[in-house]
Amino acid sequence: MPRKPSTKPADADPLHKVEERDGMVVEWDVPIAMPDGIILRADVFRPMQEGKHPVIISHGPYAKGLAFQDTFKSMWDRMVAAHPDVPANSTNKYQNWEVVDPEKWVPEGYVCVRVDSRGAGRSPGYMNVWSAQEADDFAVCIDWAGVQPWSNGKVGVSGISYYAINAWQVATRQPKHLAAIVVWEGGADFYRDIYRHGGIVNEMPINWYPRQVASVQHGVGERGKRSVVTGELVAGPVTLSEDELKRNRADLEAGVLAHQLEDEFYTSRSPDWSKVVCPVLSANNWGGQGLHPRGNCEGYMRAASKQKWFEGHGLAHWPHYYTDYGRLLQKKFLDYFLKGEKNGWDKQPPVQLNIRHPGEKYVIRHEDAWPIPRTEWTKLYLSPNGRTLGKEPFKGDSVLNYHTQGDGLTFWSEPLAEETEITGPLAAKLWVSSLTSDADLFLVFRVFDPSGVEVVFQGALDPRTPIAQGWLRASQRQLDPELTKPWRPYHSHKERQPLVPKQDVEVDVELWPTCIVIPKGYRMALSVQGKDYHYDAPPITIPNAFYPFSGVASFFHNHPKDRPPHIYQTWNSLHFAPDKQPYVLLPVIPKK
Repeated sequence: MPRKPSTKPADADPLHKVEERDGMVVEWDVPIAMPDGIILRADVFRPMQEGKHPVIISHGPYAKGLAFQDTFKSMWDRMVAAHPDVPANSTNKYQNWEVVDPEKWVPEGYVCVRVDSRGAGRSPGYMNVWSAQEADDFAVCIDWAGVQPWSNGKVGVSGISYYAINAWQVATRQPKHLAAIVVWEGGADFYRDIYRHGGIVNEMPINWYPRQVASVQHGVGERGKRSVVTGELVAGPVTLSEDELKRNRADLEAGVLAHQLEDEFYTSRSPDWSKVVCPVLSANNWGGQGLHPRGNCEGYMRAASKQKWFEGHGLAHWPHYYTDYGRLLQKKFLDYFLKGEKNGWDKQPPVQLNIRHPGEKYVIRHEDAWPIPRTEWTKLYLSPNGRTLGKEPFKGDSVLNYHTQGDGLTFWSEPLAEETEITGPLAAKLWVSSLTSDADLFLVFRVFDPSGVEVVFQGALDPRTPIAQGWLRASQRQLDPELTKPWRPYHSHKERQPLVPKQDVEVDVELWPTCIVIPKGYRMALSVQGKDYHYDAPPITIPNAFYPFSGVASFFHNHPKDRPPHIYQTWNSLHFAPDKQPYVLLPVIPKK
């Protein structure tokens, strides 16, 4: 609809503007005061109708004024080409990276609030991503939204990735007006999920931080972009020097490298599951290996909430949050808890899975719990004879060596006699040694068709993602006895136990949850490597991606300060003996 002249509200804040456009009342740069005096800025999209409405809020560092299409145009273009329901019924002018489209939610009676977190976008302050301060700020924003004249007092958190991760965090603060959270592809454990896989530095957040966060830090100002809707600087209004910007943000890389073991640096960012008591919809992407699936599964299993649901899907990182499938699922959940609608959500099965088949085929199925209660936990033993995977252990003595810079060792099953479903978490037990004082283990569960071609999928990011992966630094093999399950070893990461060169140790390796229906005649394989997985083909260059994709997207583990060559570029060995029978534990799902 035609734009009305901007008006200043009663507070006369020079940045805060109100207008009516596209069937909504839009407030730009609404000030939200934090207890220490810092003012965060929010954009508020609300219905034209007077009254009190439920609120969907997001809070993060990606600059609320920066359009999705402006940030990652190629990803947006591919998504809308493949899923025409995403751009349908919207001008898409207000699409913002990884949060809801107000043009689809405001007509349904919701207020959409987007907050630039401290130090990001239009909000001043010291930037420290996912910190305790940031979670405390978010809780203040939720309770602010809950008492506005346009609010019915019920606030839901919704968003992808960063905005999902901080949903877990803010839920532990239990703000009064928090009514539900939609955690769409959101890791949770900052040690195990995000910063250090099995104790090994994950380079993705280190590389992501300067490119996607510091690039829109408050004060980039004139060096940054302008909103295509308002024309305002998305990382302004002030423009600061590079030195000022550096002083105003935490050094993420230095923090991760300085904290090798799990301590307050990580635990202060990770949720206390006993305090997550609000209703939860945890939506997991099978292809998100390296960032989110583990957190979505752990959150669903361990959150104290009595009202929680788990969903599993495929495809890339963004589509299903915006497709009719994902949006309507979220809407039914939020309508029930934020509007009080009797829409049958209370009858929704606790687990809804898009069961994955080769060829990017998915079949929806409901279950009673996660992991699936009828799982047949099946051990397949690694054998040095022919490097096979089978149901009978190798009972002799043997050692297999591999160089950590090579392809490692791969163990193969026989062709499957019948179609087999693997859905759930995996685990492996190995006996390993190294010529040095440590060994980094990279495990990949793989599937191959009868002609020997590997079955890979469109992952959350990488178009050629393997079925499942796991990582472990052998010196950090100690298990937490209270949290460890046979199907999910849980490493304490509280101390190091260096290896004695050439002396083997027993290790348990967690492989992240997955889902695959393997056709008859296909083969399963487990690869044990000393470096990241690499798909057997030239890397793919994708617009807006910072690296060529070779199977692990940007989830590399090569940081020289974390993996010095004199320790990790060496020969490792797998050991076999009557009392050392390595295996992989698979979640085999029988047909209903």
